[in-house]
Amino acid sequence: MARNTQVDADRNAPPITRILAEYVVNHPSRGWSDEVEHEAHRTFMNWLGCAVGASGHEAAQAALDAVSVLQPSAQATILGRSEKVDIGSAALINGITSHTFDFDDTHLKTIIHPAGPVCSALLALAEHTGASGRQLIDALVIGIDVSCRAGNMIYPDHYDRGWHITGTTGVLGAAAACARLLGMNVEQTIMALGIAASQPIGLREQFGTMTKPFHPGAAAQAGLMSALLAKSGFTSSSRAIEAPRGFAQVVSVKYDWNEITEQLGERFEISFNSYKPFACGIVIHPSIDACVQLREKGVTADNLARIDLKVHPLVLELTGKKEPTDGLQGKFSVYHGCAAGLIFGRASEDEYADDIVNRADMVDVRRKVNAIVDSGMDEASVDAVATLTDGSTVHVYVEHAIGSLQRPMTDGDLENKFHGMTDALLGSEQTSQLIAECWKLADAPDVSQVARLSRK
Repeated sequence: MARNTQVDADRNAPPITRILAEYVVNHPSRGWSDEVEHEAHRTFMNWLGCAVGASGHEAAQAALDAVSVLQPSAQATILGRSEKVDIGSAALINGITSHTFDFDDTHLKTIIHPAGPVCSALLALAEHTGASGRQLIDALVIGIDVSCRAGNMIYPDHYDRGWHITGTTGVLGAAAACARLLGMNVEQTIMALGIAASQPIGLREQFGTMTKPFHPGAAAQAGLMSALLAKSGFTSSSRAIEAPRGFAQVVSVKYDWNEITEQLGERFEISFNSYKPFACGIVIHPSIDACVQLREKGVTADNLARIDLKVHPLVLELTGKKEPTDGLQGKFSVYHGCAAGLIFGRASEDEYADDIVNRADMVDVRRKVNAIVDSGMDEASVDAVATLTDGSTVHVYVEHAIGSLQRPMTDGDLENKFHGMTDALLGSEQTSQLIAECWKLADAPDVSQVARLSRK
């Protein structure tokens, strides 16, 4: 049978790929406010702590075993470990570990975790090339801006179709950041973005497996390689993002070009970055926060009869696993998250250990959690009612969870989180030194100190 090969498309889109390339190349160094500059350092530090903290995870070892078959040269650090590998493999592995705990940053408008792809590519490249801290921070801000603006352009339709937006847009951000760090010209950067546009990485089907953190790692590696290819003369379409059969119009039925161009170079998406106090998907955070508050109001595992939650539909779609059997599955279980919040008063990576997920008291409490979809609830909110064994009730409503833009984590909170993830690996003193280096990264002549202090 004959088929119609014509698909509805915008054939008059603005030259988005060129617009972004000109921005990447021409935006001035430190061309933003002190607040944006500080947020860049917070983003880098949070990313680094997550990557170091997960370096001993079996996913990291499996990835290292795989890339070792290629006999990589020792160009860049694997964070939290003693080994060095080539810059592409370092970007891959550090990107994996930065997302393994699901404890990384979140651009709340799109649910993108922007630092994983961008920072993982940048640090490996900067370590190899000897780039300065100032160059890295400049590239970080701009790369994250490209990634998140691309996300704004296609979210939520793209995400709703099943794409993992962190990887799909992260490859563009990583390519842009590396192009900036390498000092590429506009035409080369157009090619780098074009090559990256052919590599959208990540399916939501993989959530709860090692392949979810693979997405930001693979995006970092692909973005880095896209920039290196373009710098060496490799070509691509100059309209690879906006063309009728380019990135945006292929992976989404929504493509809002204004999200790329509006206030470009004036408004920076890193300003809207947030950081997780709980080591799991962001949609669970209001529920965990509510259970921590119930605990503070005297609700315990012993006097609890049930907890009823009213949640946004996305909560059960993404985190509806009622009986997780390991830590990775637990991160996608609102029931386990609530049990952790009630029993421990927190949900750090320790509360997602396999033995904790299967502990009898945790299983008992999570079976008392009843989550009901309420389409009137915002994604950032939850309504929780605990019924006690004596028949009384305790009510908590969370409009915005701790860690949100409305209730942000302080610098001190981020430092404590960093210590919690890395002290056991690096020791408290080395961790404190590493944190100090992160805060002054923009003034560093190179990234060698950060790389050195990040190794065991």
